[in-house]
Amino acid sequence: MEVSKYAKWENRYTTAKNEERGSVPFTSLKTLWFNSGTLCNLACDNCYIESSPKNDRLAYLTLADVKKYIDEVKENSWQLESIGITGGEPFLNPHIIEILEECLSLGVPVLVLTNAHKVLKRWEKKLLALKEQYTDLLRLRVSLDHYTKEIHEGERGEGTFAPTMKSLEWLYQNEFHISIAGRSLFKESQEVAKQGYGNLLKKHKIDIEISSDTLVIFPEMKATEDVPEITVDCWNILNVSPADQMCSTQRMIVKRKGEASPKVLACTLIAYNKEFELGETLLESFKDIHLNHPFCAKFCVLGGASCSSTN
Repeated sequence: MEVSKYAKWENRYTTAKNEERGSVPFTSLKTLWFNSGTLCNLACDNCYIESSPKNDRLAYLTLADVKKYIDEVKENSWQLESIGITGGEPFLNPHIIEILEECLSLGVPVLVLTNAHKVLKRWEKKLLALKEQYTDLLRLRVSLDHYTKEIHEGERGEGTFAPTMKSLEWLYQNEFHISIAGRSLFKESQEVAKQGYGNLLKKHKIDIEISSDTLVIFPEMKATEDVPEITVDCWNILNVSPADQMCSTQRMIVKRKGEASPKVLACTLIAYNKEFELGETLLESFKDIHLNHPFCAKFCVLGGASCSSTN
């Protein structure tokens, strides 16, 4: 085999072993993501895009930014299955309520990913009004890295567990559609995790049945971790379909600091790599994606994870 002149992940089309890199064909737009901005009230060790109180590499989206893409969906009569709002912490964005109103106007589920740590209080009345108007379409997924205070706070900082649980209690008591995002911080079976989260919610009088619909556990990832590159042969070897990968049906909108207009990206997890930038309109972004990032392998192809479940 001819030796490649490229290092791992360096070339869009071939791997370091000079094999044809795996790619994912675009099929249809099912989920549209908006990154509200990378500023966050927490600085977690395990954050996929390094959000923090100081990271403003992705600026706050405005209503005008979001409306541009919602209008494009409407003008083309694309039938979305869901919309996702991520960050950073979405509830730090001063425009978040009007952004949610615009997204909910499409009549599809809108999922907000939040750490729920002392960020909901200022929005409570407006969130209740949105829930009253749109009922089950407004959905919140709360990041709770583990069902124990010690491990959760080991990732998110001292004093973060109790306020998050208080927010979960408020959301449940007010009948919001809620789910939990955990992390596989160490080797623990799904059954053990489900039992642990179930006991925690029961203790806090949150009557939610723990299932794959209400609890999503994401794999741990680091960009420097050594994972295998995905070749065209991997689909058959792993018995995995390209059509099942997130970038087959999902796109994310970001606004980089200092730039005049938002951009469309291929992935919710890879926010800074220019090669995953696909243009300024959704229509421009409907193209195949080559899997030349470690997260493509670890999270999606090998991990089988997806950000887009709206439950």
